[in-house]
Amino acid sequence: MDNRRDFLQKGLLTLGGALVGTSLLNAKEHIGVASKKVTINQNDIILFQGDSITDNGRKRDNVEPNNTDAFGKGYAMIAASNLLNKYADKNIRVYNRGISGNKVPQLAERWATDCIDLKPNILSIMIGINDYWHKRNGNYEGSADTYKEHYKKLLDQTLTALPHVKLIIGEPFGVKNVKHVDDSWFPELARYQDVAREITKEYNAAFIPYQSIFDKAEKRANGAYWTTDGVHTTLAGANLMAQHWLETVR
Repeated sequence: MDNRRDFLQKGLLTLGGALVGTSLLNAKEHIGVASKKVTINQNDIILFQGDSITDNGRKRDNVEPNNTDAFGKGYAMIAASNLLNKYADKNIRVYNRGISGNKVPQLAERWATDCIDLKPNILSIMIGINDYWHKRNGNYEGSADTYKEHYKKLLDQTLTALPHVKLIIGEPFGVKNVKHVDDSWFPELARYQDVAREITKEYNAAFIPYQSIFDKAEKRANGAYWTTDGVHTTLAGANLMAQHWLETVR
């Protein structure tokens, strides 16, 4: 027994040393991804929420689920079309309620109608880039702490009304050296990304590390291949986002 205990202790020490040697970036990259999957069940309602990255030209007067016009041309449409194909036997309904320009406070203003009333079983939120960008442009006085405070209030409201909803959090991202985004965005944007990770852990959500996803994608093609301005996606970038979104569900 003592030998076994010694073996386990040595093994844990070795593992601990290896983890310490792993970069912080890699550690963040896997938070909420490898360990968290969202199960899709019969009759589930799936809601995509966010800003222009999610909106992507959808017809906002079309409020129907599973409707092409209601989804725009971005990652939400690509992910939804895959979901409806793969889970054709589950009678799921999928909505897109992203609105261009939104920050977390704008989500809160329309949350009752555009989230709570829809009663989603799975809620995907991709928000935060405008919370930073609008502050950077002088059009908003928020901060990363404000972002966290408002985000948590939004999720608390959601879980009070929908205690069993399963959450997917998309990380806000910026692809450097493509039009609007340059080195000056960092490290401040990274603090907003840290907030998204912290919220993921606190609310037991699935997490999609879009910053590292696009960083890796740039090894295959430059940033302008994936985004039009460092934030909004090209067709390839939308597919990349959808691919990784789909990896969070089963």
